[in-house]
This record gives sequence, C-alpha cells and structure tokens, in this order.
Amino acid sequence: MGLKLYFDDYVLFRVFSRALEEIEMGIATATEATGLSLRELRDIPARSFPARLIRAFALQEASDCVPDAEEQLLRDMLLGHVRPGDPEGVRFAKIIARRSMREDHLWRDLGLLDKAELRRLLFAHFPALVAGNTNNMRWKKYFYRKICEAEGFSLCSAPSCKECGDFNECFLPEESGSLSGAAEFVGREILKT
Repeated sequence: MGLKLYFDDYVLFRVFSRALEEIEMGIATATEATGLSLRELRDIPARSFPARLIRAFALQEASDCVPDAEEQLLRDMLLGHVRPGDPEGVRFAKIIARRSMREDHLWRDLGLLDKAELRRLLFAHFPALVAGNTNNMRWKKYFYRKICEAEGFSLCSAPSCKECGDFNECFLPEESGSLSGAAEFVGREILKT
C-alpha cells in the first residue's frame, strides 16, 4: 500500500470521526455529514472507518442526501479539477464540498489537524487547483473565488486583492503544521503490514 493511500485512509478516518460526532449529537446523518450516498459509504474499505461509525451506519436508516445548489457548484468545481483517473479524488470532491458548508475553517471541518494536511490532500487529488492558489488564499474563499470567476463575478469590490479590506482574512500563511497525525497513522498501518 502506497503512502498516498495511507494518507487517504488517514483523512477518511479523520472525516468520518468528525461525522460521527455530528451523528452522535443528532445534527446529521452519515450521508448529511459526508456528502456521500449510502452506497458510496458502504463501498469504502472498512479500514477507513472508526468501529463506532461502522455501527452507526449499520443502525442508521439514512436516506441519500441531495446537495443544494451552492454545494453542487462546489462539487462541480472540485470535480472539474480532480486528477484524471482518480476515483478517490471524486469521493473527496463530494466530501470537501459537503464539509465546506460548515462554518469553521475547512481543515477543521474535515477533522484534520492543520492546514498543511488539507493542502496535502488537495495537492494529491486536485493539483491544478492547488497550483492556482498562488497567494495562499484560504481554501473556502479560494473555492468560491474560482466559482465566481467561472461565472464572471468578482468577490471583492476592490480592483485588486491587495487593495481589498478582506486581504488579511483571505491570505494567511499555511501553518507549518506537522504531519504528526498522518505520520502516526501511517506508522501504525505500516506496522500492521
């Protein structure tokens, strides 16, 4: 199993752990929390799921959740940037679009430890999208900027980003995050093999 696959499993574990919190609090079903259909959830190898989440899925009578218009725009934009021939990227496009509807920073909404893990995930599956974020804009803002550009709109009323009052909110340096969570997960998986 390659390191990319270990990292994907690690991210799925983190996302599903976050989803489980929402399920246990009664604020979302498995499909609502992940953006995936029940079939898609059941097709994911069990090694990616926390045991409590597998039980929650088994007990749940959730119906598939249809994305609203905003989420569908995000999905379409992400799907348009998936690395060719990358089924995991398609899965992550749906998950990222759904988790982007949450109120916190995207890396937190996904249950990741820091922005560096989010960047690594995006680079693995959406490299052209990452390459376009040359000014290190926060990812949710960048996604919406890409959608607005495709529609011919501008998010900022200033003629350039540097003159915009939201500049400091959009462009912040990546935290030099450790990949300690991912490294720990990969280490455990390597020891299993």
